[in-house]
Amino acid sequence: VFLCWFVPLQMKWKGKDLFDLVCRTLGLRETWFFGLQYTIKDTVAWLKMDKKVLDHDVSKEEPVTFHFLAKFYPENAEEELVQEITQHLFFLQVKKQILDEKIYCPPEASVLLASYAVQAKYGDYDPSVHKRGFLAQEELLPKRELQNWDVFVEQNAVPKYIEEKGRAGSSAGLQYCVCPFLVHGGMGSKLSSVCAALQISHFRASDGVFHSPRRDEAEMEYLKIAQDLEMYGVNYFTIRNKKGTELLLGVDALGLHIYDPENRLTPKISFPWNEIRNISYSDKEFTIKPLDKKIDVFKFNSSKLRVNKLILQLCIGNHDLFMRRRKADSLEVQQMKAQAREEKARKQMERQRLAREKQMREEAERTRDELERRLLQMKEEATMANEALMRSEETADLLAEKAQITEEEAKLLAQKAAEAEQEMQRIKATAIRTEEEKRLMEQKVLEAEVLALKMAEESERRAKEADQLKQDLQEAREAERRAKQKLLEITTKPTYPPMNPLPAPLPPDIPSFNLIGDSLSFDFKDTDMKRLSMEIEKEKVEYMEKSKHLQEQLNELKTEIEALKLKERETALDILHNENSDQGGTSSKHNTIKKVPSLLSFAD
Repeated sequence: VFLCWFVPLQMKWKGKDLFDLVCRTLGLRETWFFGLQYTIKDTVAWLKMDKKVLDHDVSKEEPVTFHFLAKFYPENAEEELVQEITQHLFFLQVKKQILDEKIYCPPEASVLLASYAVQAKYGDYDPSVHKRGFLAQEELLPKRELQNWDVFVEQNAVPKYIEEKGRAGSSAGLQYCVCPFLVHGGMGSKLSSVCAALQISHFRASDGVFHSPRRDEAEMEYLKIAQDLEMYGVNYFTIRNKKGTELLLGVDALGLHIYDPENRLTPKISFPWNEIRNISYSDKEFTIKPLDKKIDVFKFNSSKLRVNKLILQLCIGNHDLFMRRRKADSLEVQQMKAQAREEKARKQMERQRLAREKQMREEAERTRDELERRLLQMKEEATMANEALMRSEETADLLAEKAQITEEEAKLLAQKAAEAEQEMQRIKATAIRTEEEKRLMEQKVLEAEVLALKMAEESERRAKEADQLKQDLQEAREAERRAKQKLLEITTKPTYPPMNPLPAPLPPDIPSFNLIGDSLSFDFKDTDMKRLSMEIEKEKVEYMEKSKHLQEQLNELKTEIEALKLKERETALDILHNENSDQGGTSSKHNTIKKVPSLLSFAD
């Protein structure tokens, strides 16, 4: 930013008076680099120190405008520019020339310079202060570079350029990273689409730590990069050689250079100051005489006489500075450098003190944050511990309740186990008794079967006896029938007197029989037949009662056996016996007994 002063100009003031006033106002002591520039009919001119201001060909209208600018440029800015104000003025002028494209700057260097410019103006990036878009109105890159930014990004030129600058070996090593200024500063879509620029850190050999540069350091780094540009510090003038060919004459701190009008970067011919013997002009013709007489004198013509005067003025000033640099420093310069070193050391100490305070403050803040974090963590841990304690108490209560329930269940299970043991003992005893009873029942069944067999045999025997009795009865009836028939025959025959006396009477239970002639007569009474029938009937009834009683005993015995039998202890004989029982096999003998015919049936 250039300042504007309104100075009341006295008539007798010379150019040096006005120049000294400006230098005193700025506090500038390195005055030999600067001058007051004004414009005459589209031609640049510099105010002469030994000539009155109003005697210059300046506008007679007020106010008269002069520009305080750097007239001569140093060969090495870091070594020659002592005062901080001098560095700052050069920084402002060179930056404006680059942005106005009076000095060509490649894209990679322009981005790096823009980063230094932002660092110099705003300091370290602070998100709380530097909000998004705060650089929207800043002019940081040449318009040409903004238009070609996409191509530049595709070529990945910035990292390569930084690497080359690092290898070039400036006194401070370079480290680059994404610059938050240009990303968050709102530099437009072309910049924000790339992670646009770079923030520089300085490597200090004293502590080996990277630091963000101060304003003066950022400006000096800016100048150190800018002084390597081809058009830096060069004043161009249009000239023509003897053949009338249009050329460009460049005047800078190193010498005179002849350029092609289409190429202001690379000179065709150069005349260093230490190789030039004399420079002069006559009207519009300008003559350069080399120190080596074997080299031809170079002559050219300028467009105006005023241009030749300006060229000669710049040549004299640059040559004087060129020779001055190669001599020992004057006492004034030595004093300024000493003061600059002291000031730099004081600022460095102040910076270190501030850095230590900042570091201590940051450490204190980190410690505070850590303590707050730990406090919060401890609170959370305490809360979690309380919750865990509550859960533990609840768990303990639940476990106690569960233990009580378990104890009760254990007692109940022990009681049930005792009962089960008693039941098992009872079952074992019952099983023993059951086995004994089963054995007894089996013995009873066996005895019953033997008895049934005997009864069957007895029934068969009685049946045989009944059959025999029936047969005897039939024979008796047949004999009776024959006897009756014989008797009938006898009775129908004539009666003969008895030959013998009557025999003694027979017992009543023996039937009487008579022999008459050749016939035998039996006298069977009805009472005898009835008695015999009654005896047979009585025996049959007794047999039926015994059979019925035996059947009932067998049924009861079978029921008892079935009740005492255990299903798992059934044998194959038991299963066969049950199947026979289902089919009626067990009662076959009883049915046989029931089927025995009675004597009455024979009697019938």
